[in-house]
This record gives sequence, C-alpha cells and structure tokens, in this order.
Amino acid sequence: MRTNSVLCENYGLGGNPHRVEMPRPAAWKTDTMEGSPRQISSPAIQAPMKTLIACVALTVSLFSPQLFANDVEDTRPNFILIFADDLGINDLHCYGREDHRTPHLDALAQRGIRYTSAYCGLSICSASRASLMTGKSSARLHLTSFLPGRADNPSQRVLNARIHSSLPPEERTIAEELKRAGYRTGLFGKWHLGGKESSPKEQGFETVAELPAKGELNEETGNKNEFLIARRAAEFISTPSDQPYFCYIPHHSPHIRLEATEEAKQKNSHAFNPLYAASIESLDRSVGMLLEAIEKQPSARETYILFTSDNGGLHVRELHEVPMTHNTPFRAGKGYLYEGGIRIPLIVASTKQSVAPNRVSDAPVSLLDLMPTFLKLAGVNVGQTLGPLDGVDLSNHWIGDKEPSMDRPLYWNFPHYTNQGSRPAAAIRKGNWKGILQYEDESFELYDLAKDAGEEADLASSMPDKAKELRGELERWLRSVGGQRCAPNPEFDPEQYRAIYQQFDSSRLRATDTAQKIGEEWKEWRERMDNATQGRKPELKTPQGTITLLASQAVPHGKKLRYEPELHKNVLGYWTEVEDWAHWELDVPENGTYEIEVQCGCGAGNGGSQVSLSIGDQAFEWVVPDTGHFQNMVYLVVGNANLVAGKARLEVRPKTKTKIAVMDIRKIVLRNTSTKGSPQK
Repeated sequence: MRTNSVLCENYGLGGNPHRVEMPRPAAWKTDTMEGSPRQISSPAIQAPMKTLIACVALTVSLFSPQLFANDVEDTRPNFILIFADDLGINDLHCYGREDHRTPHLDALAQRGIRYTSAYCGLSICSASRASLMTGKSSARLHLTSFLPGRADNPSQRVLNARIHSSLPPEERTIAEELKRAGYRTGLFGKWHLGGKESSPKEQGFETVAELPAKGELNEETGNKNEFLIARRAAEFISTPSDQPYFCYIPHHSPHIRLEATEEAKQKNSHAFNPLYAASIESLDRSVGMLLEAIEKQPSARETYILFTSDNGGLHVRELHEVPMTHNTPFRAGKGYLYEGGIRIPLIVASTKQSVAPNRVSDAPVSLLDLMPTFLKLAGVNVGQTLGPLDGVDLSNHWIGDKEPSMDRPLYWNFPHYTNQGSRPAAAIRKGNWKGILQYEDESFELYDLAKDAGEEADLASSMPDKAKELRGELERWLRSVGGQRCAPNPEFDPEQYRAIYQQFDSSRLRATDTAQKIGEEWKEWRERMDNATQGRKPELKTPQGTITLLASQAVPHGKKLRYEPELHKNVLGYWTEVEDWAHWELDVPENGTYEIEVQCGCGAGNGGSQVSLSIGDQAFEWVVPDTGHFQNMVYLVVGNANLVAGKARLEVRPKTKTKIAVMDIRKIVLRNTSTKGSPQK
C-alpha cells in the first residue's frame, strides 16, 4: 500500500501543474497467500472515473495551499525527534540525577520546555514506538508488547494476549503524513516495528539508515553507534533543499547490552552504575554533535528539536550482573505500569525560540500527542486526512501559554508478562489519581500521585467510590479501543509463580543500596525468570496462513452500503440500512482452524448493533462496540472457523441497528491457528 502509487496532475493556486504521488486504492494492492502473490480485483472500484474522482478529492484535501502557490512563502517548520531507548525519567541531570553528566541535554532543556509528567504509549519498546508513530493507543493497534514478546510458561497465571507481528501496514504514520504534505523524511537508528510492508521505507521514510545496536568503543561509532547515528542524521539535516524535513533519530542507547571504556567508567565511578552513567554521557555527547551541526548550518525555517524516550529505565538485573538504573522516587521501571515504567523525560525546544525558554510543565502529556502536534504545525488538517487520533495537539502550549489540561485522562493496556517481572495490567491516570487493574485477579489499585509519587499506599479499600469511578472509566476505554484481556493459563504452576512473582516482587525493588549489592541479591530471581521461558516462543498474529479481505474487495448488497475510498476512511461504509449486507469471495489455502478478526469502527452513541458473520455453514455473532467515531478503528476477534482448502464465501449481515449506522469495516483477517503454520511455544 505504501509503494504502489499513482501520479495525478494537480493544479495549484497559480495554475501550474504539480505531479503529486498518491497512494493507490487498496483494491490495487497485492496480497500474499502461502507466499505467492496474487492480484486483488475489487468489485467496489471498477470504473476508472471513480478512481480519478477519489484521487483529485484526496489531493485537494491533503495538501496545504502554500504547497501549490508559487507566490506564497512556505514557512512550515522542520522537526527533529531524538528518541532514547530505555532512558528513565530521572536519568538526566536536568531531571535531578546528580550522578549523571548530561550538559548538552541540560542546555537543550533550558532553551525550551521540560515536561515532568510526560508519558510513553506503553512501558515497552515496540508498543510505545507504534503509538508514537501513529498517534494511536497501542491497545487499539493490538501491538501491546515488544516484538516478539515474552513466551507463555507455567510460572504465569494467565496467558499473554497475542499481538500483531509488526505495525499493521494499513496504519498511517507521522512520516507518511508529513511526506504526503511535502516533507523530506529520514530515520536513523532503531525501528523495531517490523519489516516488509511495515518497514520504515514502506511507512513513509524516504531516507533510512537502520544502523545496528553494536558499534565500537571509539569516537567514530560509540558503543551503541550513537555517534554514527548522529552524524548520519546531521548529513540529512544539512542537505540543501527547499522542502521542510522530519528527522527521526531513534537511538539504541541506553538499552542493554552496554559497554564503555575503563576510562569512561572511572570518570563516572561515583554513579549508582558507572557503566550506565558512562553510556548516558556518551548519548548526551551524540546529542551535542547533532546540535552543533544544526548551529553550523542553521535552517531558514523554525526547527523544533525534541528529546524523549520510549519507556522507563531498566531497574532490574538483566543481561548484566547489576541493574542499569533506578527511577527514584517512582515505583518500578521498564515493563511496569507504575510511574517508573511509563513516565519519561520530554524536552521540547526550537531554534528561533517559538518555544519560549526556561519552562517547566507538570501537565500530563503523552508521546501520542506528538503526531497531532507536528501535523498541526505543518499545516495538515488532521480531521480531513486521518480522522480522529488518540493523542492531542500541544502546539498552543509549545508556542503559546495554554497549559495542557491536568484532568485529561491517560490510559494504558498491557496484557502481558515481561522480562522485567511485571504482570498483565491496565492503568488510568486522571488528574492526580492513578488506577491500576491487575488482570491476574481483577483487583484494582488506587493511588494519589500528588501525595504518593512512589505508589506505596493503595487507597482502593479506603476510597471505594473513587476506585469505582476510575475503574469504570478504564473499563469503558478498554471496550472503546478493543483492548485485549488475558485468558487463564492451563499450564499454570502455583509453585513456579510463587518463586518468581511472590517471593520476589520487582515492582518493590528500591535503590536503597549500591547497584552491585542489588545485583547479588536478585541473581536467583534473574535465573528463575530466564529459565521459565527456555525452549518456548511467544504467540504472535503471524502472516503465515493468513487471508486478508479488504473493504475494497467487498461486494455490497442493498441500498446504501458502499466502499468509501477516502484516505481517512478506506472502509465499507454508509451501513445505515439493517437490510444491507456484504460478501467476499476467498481462497482458503489449507485446511485448519482460522481465527476471524474484524477491523471496524462505530460512531459515538451508535454501539450495540448485532452483526452476524458467516462462512460456509458456520456463523458467528458479535455486538459492535462504541469506538467513539466511525474511523476510530479497533480489532475484534469474533470467532474461530474450521475451514477446508478451496473456494469459500464470507458474508456479513446486520441483525439489528442501534442508531444511525451499524459500523464501518476496513478489513477482515482469517488466521490459521492450527498446529501447521502457527507459532510454536
């Protein structure tokens, strides 16, 4: 979908034609079945005129007028996003970490805004990056763990939710939208969201350098290639061009495994972990190299420079004999939904001081907010191009004085166990209140962050009304995004569970002593954690044996149901008549049990319609959830069908309609979950 494109002539305000690359309709995309490409034809788009109309309409709606007018100055800004890997909320000196040296980042913070209540999309790598790139909750994407995730095993009371094996290719990223708006786009460093259709090249980045995580201990590369990444990014930034740019710099540092010279460790011998402190200092130097390059070749445009991290710092022993860092005063770290796992540094500055200097904000903000903010500053009409996002626009705070709302709710869904000892949970922060729903036993915890930043005192029993209120909001949100939960583990072994999760509660680990002593005390725990998954593999929603039915392939029946090709739709829509229905013709590649997943959306107040999906003589019914908007898509597993190889027909028919319309459907996926073609544990 990303590389298949069509060139349309578009005439701007000055009357001059511009060749604009537009994505091909989904019906022109090739799909893969059993590894063999097949061309998809769509009954919904058969007339060339329909494609032309859609192309012209999309061109007009997607691009700002200044792109086409020769006499209008293009003042859109550049964006530089520097992204650390596993850097905690207090790992920078400017955030209060006295034993770490970060002079360049401290100076950057003085030039702009330092957010003290910034949050990641989720407390683990791939999930957080998916949210960053799409402006959507990872719960909505069903990409809620690192790729490929931790395997199920008897020490775990419930099963991990199965995740997509990469960023779903139909999702549109910040790079795609900025590229479509005329920006140069470049990525330098770590992607970690999949390959092929989900690779950075296919997700909107023109210039890509996925440099490896291991460099050399020298000035050329740095241990995690931080210096080489910075230089490659600087080359992109300094390339002469009339276009604005988006430069994404996702570092591998300070993700383990780390190395540093003896000289660097000795220089940081006073730190909690000298190796980690040396790595942070080296990362800071790479930022300094980048800032120096920007100053030497300043852009005529305003350039926004951001620094942040994908999740909290690693506070337990893992691949090293000692923990890397601590997130004091916050509880736990990477992998957890306690504050130490989800609270991250976020610094926003600009070259021409559109962002006023020396500002500190404690307002809750999220990495999900960066996409709508960048697009707003780039002049992109988000509503017309993308539909609703889960993040909010922060531009009025960056270039004005409108402080973000303190009462805005933030949500997380993490139905997984992790290598850091965390257990499946969901969480909400609203104002100073924090609620955590534990999936193992459905218990709910309540904390007052204003008085208890370390989440030590659970107030759920003493404040049941407040706990009930927050839990209700969290449950409603989970339903609205199609949030996954956890099923009981049939292999559960209580003794193994007790030895790993009860005898050792890594959420309670505090940096009250040296890293060396903590490492020694937690050696046994680390061995148990690692041994529990030996010989096992995680469950993924893999592409093997998968049949994808796109909205553009559907054959609609009835009065109003039709395919809507607009980029922010790409759905089977106008489902306003309960008598209307649709079918798809498909080829089943092999015998097996196929999980059926529907990607659908429903407008606010329209949830509750009953729908039946049938294939052959098997039928499955579900109730359409209220997703808040017809383009707020969620993934729903509606059943498992036993299919035989050969031709088949799938039908979707409403049984009842609650209000204006039944739903919109973007695609239906059938995955072979039989032993053959499915991942092994």
